[in-house]
Amino acid sequence: MRTRPGWIEPEIYFRIIHGAIQGQQCDPMAAYCEQMVEIVLGPKGAFENGNIGAPRLRAPPSRVVSAVPPSSPKPARVLKTPRVVELLRKANEWKVLLESGKVANQADIARRQGITRARVTQVMGMLRLAPEIQEQILTMSHGICRPPISERLLRPVTAITDCHDQVRDH
Repeated sequence: MRTRPGWIEPEIYFRIIHGAIQGQQCDPMAAYCEQMVEIVLGPKGAFENGNIGAPRLRAPPSRVVSAVPPSSPKPARVLKTPRVVELLRKANEWKVLLESGKVANQADIARRQGITRARVTQVMGMLRLAPEIQEQILTMSHGICRPPISERLLRPVTAITDCHDQVRDH
């Protein structure tokens, strides 16, 4: 084990004491009623000549003793919809709002959403994707750590006007 200069390399000494706990009746056939384990830690050389010091902690075996606090179990991972799916759904919702006349234009959507008009244009650009690509995006499984595609990666694809070229090239 490598240590830094000036650091003391620890030495661990275990002392196991077998014996009956006072006040309990023991089965005469059993060698020991219970055992108690004492653990003593110290720096290198501290235990030479049988000098083991006094244990700092004593506990019966019925009590679990640990120097490491018990870790709480990790909470269940919440499965989230990939961002690209959410954006495509939002673009479809905005398209319906525009076609129905509930909003006048993309600037109105931007004001309502608290985002820039440029961002609305970027998200709405996803609607220029081929229907096959849109379907693949909308059917992506939930909880993918890193989806294989993102809205940013799809922007150059939306610049391709022919749907067949979009599908063939990507």
